[in-house]
Order: sequence, then C-alpha cells, then structure tokens
Amino acid sequence: MDKIKIRDAATVIVLRDAATQPSVLMGQRGASAAFMPGKFVFPGGAIDANDASVPLTALDSDSAARLLHASDVAPNAIAAAAIRELWEETGQVLGQAAVWDDAPQGWRGFAASGHRPNGAALTFFFRAVTPVGRPRRFDARFFLAPAEDLITDPDDFSNAEDELNHLQWVQLSDARHFDLPFITQVVLAELVNHIKRGGPPVSVPFFRNDDEAHLVSRLGAQSLL
Repeated sequence: MDKIKIRDAATVIVLRDAATQPSVLMGQRGASAAFMPGKFVFPGGAIDANDASVPLTALDSDSAARLLHASDVAPNAIAAAAIRELWEETGQVLGQAAVWDDAPQGWRGFAASGHRPNGAALTFFFRAVTPVGRPRRFDARFFLAPAEDLITDPDDFSNAEDELNHLQWVQLSDARHFDLPFITQVVLAELVNHIKRGGPPVSVPFFRNDDEAHLVSRLGAQSLL
C-alpha cells in the first residue's frame, strides 16, 4: 500500500495563438528536483492554505461544478493556486487591475503588481493523480487559459522565481521533441483535439491512478447528475 500523502495541486496551460500556430508556456524542472527532474512541464504546484481566502473573479459554472466532483477543496482555492503558481514560476499575471492592501502571505508580490486574480480567465481542462510508487503524489487540476488574458508581456519572464528553467513558448507541433512527463503528453494530445473541436470542453478527463487500477473517467454534465 502506498502511504505517500496525495497533495492537492493546480496547473495552468497558457495557450497562445490557438488559431494559427498554437503554443503553450512551459519550463524545465531542475535536474536535482525530487519530482519529475529535468522534465518540461506547465507552471503549477501545491495548493496553499491562504489560496482559499483570496478575492477571485468567479470561475465559469461548468468548471466550478466539475472541480467539486470527488473533491473537498473549494473550486476558488484550486483556481487561485493555479494563478499564484503561474505568477511565481513565470512572472506572468492572470489578473484584473485592483487595489489589494490586505493580501495574505504568498500573494503579496502578486498584489504589489496592482492586480487581483482573474478566475474568469481559467477553464478546468484536465485532472490527474500521480501514479503509485512516485516519491511525491499530487491530485493535479489543469486549467486552460488564453495568453490574451495575461496582463503582462508574455515574453517577459524577468519576474519569475527559479523553480523552472528555460521558460519558453513551445509550439504544439514541436512538443514531441521535448523531454515531457507521460501525463503531459496525454494533456497535450487532449489539447490538440480540443483546438480542433473548438468551443468549451464538453467534459474533463480524470486519470485517477489509484492503488488497484489506472481508472480514467470524464467529468462532464452527465457524470455530475
């Protein structure tokens, strides 16, 4: 029995030039990182306690409902964590201009930029639990966000912390040449299909990866009835 605690986490897939040459924002984890060393990943990380208390522009109703499925974490906390991690790891801001004088710890740098987090820019897109046997396990919720909703210059990473190296926009057509985790490859394949279909996601894949089976379900309108 795997006794490693599964931590709730959030990730952002920022999509640029979806209609012409789609690309996504990625960076490389350090070679000495305990989790996925050397891999190219989307910005993301664990949900912090303070994420539940930040003022957040509301998520769309479908995303909020799907985030509640098999989860006791508030949807706004998950979305806020995704926006915070994007800010910390890339220096990019998904926000709306506002004065925020009482930002909690972990959010003061974001607040100093003159913005509050914009949950309306996010769409819940994918969910996956790290497989059994890994040194760390996460229940990661992936959000999709258009680069057009970034307040900051999408090519300026000068405010990024040092968690990810080689921050760059990776064209989907070139992504196979990068050292990607398996689940990231799955997410990118889902993204390619989503772009071809157009419109909002009709459902959200959920890779459970529990102890007994690698179960996959899709979180959508019918599954929530």
